[in-house]
Amino acid sequence: MTFAFENPAPLMPPRAPLEMVVQDLRRRSASQVAPMPKRPVAAWRAAVFIPALLATAALLFGIHGWLSSAGMTWLEYGLLFLIGTMFVWVSLSVSTVIVGVLGTLRSATKPASGPAAAHTPLSVALLVPIYNESAADVFGNAAAMIDDLARKRSKHSYSLFILSDTQDISIARTEETALTALRAQAPENFNIYYRRRLANTDKKVGNLVDWITGWGAGYDAMLVLDADSLMSGHAITRLADELAADPAAGLIQSFPTLIGAETLFARIQQFSNIAYGWLLAEGLALWAQREGNYWGHNAIIRTRAFAASAGLPYLQGLRGEKQLIMSHDFVEAGLLRRAGWGVRFLPRIGGSFEETPPTLIDYVLRDRRWCRGNLQHLRLLATRGFHPVSRFHLFHGAVSYLLSPAWFILLIVWALLGKSAETNVIRYFNETNPMFPAWPDINQTNSLVFLLIMYSMLLTPKMTSAIMIALSPKAQKLFGGRRAFLTAFGVEVASSIAYAPILMVQQTQAVLRAMFSAGGGWMPQRRGPSSYNLRTLFAFHWFETLIGAVLAVGIVAGLVSLWLLPIIASLLLAVPLSAFSAVNLAKTARGGWRLDSPHTIREPGIVAQARIQRARINAALLNAGDAPQIAAE
Repeated sequence: MTFAFENPAPLMPPRAPLEMVVQDLRRRSASQVAPMPKRPVAAWRAAVFIPALLATAALLFGIHGWLSSAGMTWLEYGLLFLIGTMFVWVSLSVSTVIVGVLGTLRSATKPASGPAAAHTPLSVALLVPIYNESAADVFGNAAAMIDDLARKRSKHSYSLFILSDTQDISIARTEETALTALRAQAPENFNIYYRRRLANTDKKVGNLVDWITGWGAGYDAMLVLDADSLMSGHAITRLADELAADPAAGLIQSFPTLIGAETLFARIQQFSNIAYGWLLAEGLALWAQREGNYWGHNAIIRTRAFAASAGLPYLQGLRGEKQLIMSHDFVEAGLLRRAGWGVRFLPRIGGSFEETPPTLIDYVLRDRRWCRGNLQHLRLLATRGFHPVSRFHLFHGAVSYLLSPAWFILLIVWALLGKSAETNVIRYFNETNPMFPAWPDINQTNSLVFLLIMYSMLLTPKMTSAIMIALSPKAQKLFGGRRAFLTAFGVEVASSIAYAPILMVQQTQAVLRAMFSAGGGWMPQRRGPSSYNLRTLFAFHWFETLIGAVLAVGIVAGLVSLWLLPIIASLLLAVPLSAFSAVNLAKTARGGWRLDSPHTIREPGIVAQARIQRARINAALLNAGDAPQIAAE
């Protein structure tokens, strides 16, 4: 392996400026690359979208026939639109999984092609943007990655950049100590650089732009990582090989799987990611092809393509103020594709990892930031020159949050409809007003059928993956055996159903905050297992508890349908469920109740190495009197 520079002593290499061209979203971008290779994609996209649209149309036709028996009003048409909007996105997930199954079966009948051969060697910069993070975690992960990378036979050259936006002086001191410890045991001639900005202008976007405009011309590609990212040398090399072999590709995204989960909520996310996520990823890769998406980390990007075509402008706020594009990754992928560069997703490259929030509250706090950024994408749908699939990615990101208010409205409507015609609040609020419909009995057979259809569609992706794993002895073994897997599957499904109504209310609040309030401050995400006190839990979940209590009173009074009982129970128990999300399953649970997955049963080598390196760096910090206080994001 070769490396970019001979002297690793300087904090940064000599400057190599590269212009970052700010894009005009009102004008098309001229193509800057040769035509991309033709690949059969129309059939896969038809297999995803046509069944989803047909299933939604069939459901709406049936509900319309049921509602129209008493005549249709604007309120009923609104309800019909609401149901259709929610169901089509659920259907798209199902059809994506089906396409993933078909693609998996098809690839099983073909010989393995192996990784793409490297053509012209690339100089690759590994970029780790950080902000007030745990130096032991960040630098420990970096040490594990460069050690593993140095053992691979690669024609490419690599350099590591820790790009700090840390504003806390004491944390900055730990970063400098950790840098010394990292360099002391790094492979010979592996270049490790560190730069700290005094002001974190434009947050992560500004951090990366600062590196591109200062040193980007010195590197063919940049592999962007988050502070909690971890990638094996094999995964990094595969991404570099694929980019080198595909001159029309501007960005190649890996599929990060979750590691480090110990609490109940984190294990739910990890089990779901590993057990079910692979089929969704397979389906997405098949129908997206070269119009893929970017998730902001664990992806390799052609540096000059990014600088020339993905510079982000500011948006204009309602008061004329400049607004930063927050969920920048989706937009950058769309801009790269707009300029003619391919954006690919390769879910089968193993060895790409990230961490997940440990508790329900931590997950919601992160979700609020993502919600604000994703809703911003609605303003970018009219960008000139975007590929239709890029627009879909932007729209899908926003709709994923808007569905929660839609479900919340449907819950309220369902509660108002009562358990029978005699308890229908909407109908009897003002019976002489023709604007209020004469609703049919919603709580008998039709109600049950609708609920069964919705729950079946929501569970189909999980059931499909679970069946495939349960039927494969090899896959069962990875999850600790059939009994352990099926137990974990049942616990995950039950837990997800329990937490879903709470997340629905929290995401509804997040949407309202994003629409009617200014953005709040940024805080690093907690990663380690920890819990919140009772006062914090009540302050965070009082609204869900109140809604649950009101609906519970409605059930006792005979006004609310019993079909809503599972949702009501979840909302009423929001505080204890949130507290329970912090229970450390890794230490307290046994068997399938541990929600084990392949990464918890057999720890990947790079993860074990990172744990050792984190401890080593942490010991160096303690010896220097610089103990870290904040966990990595």
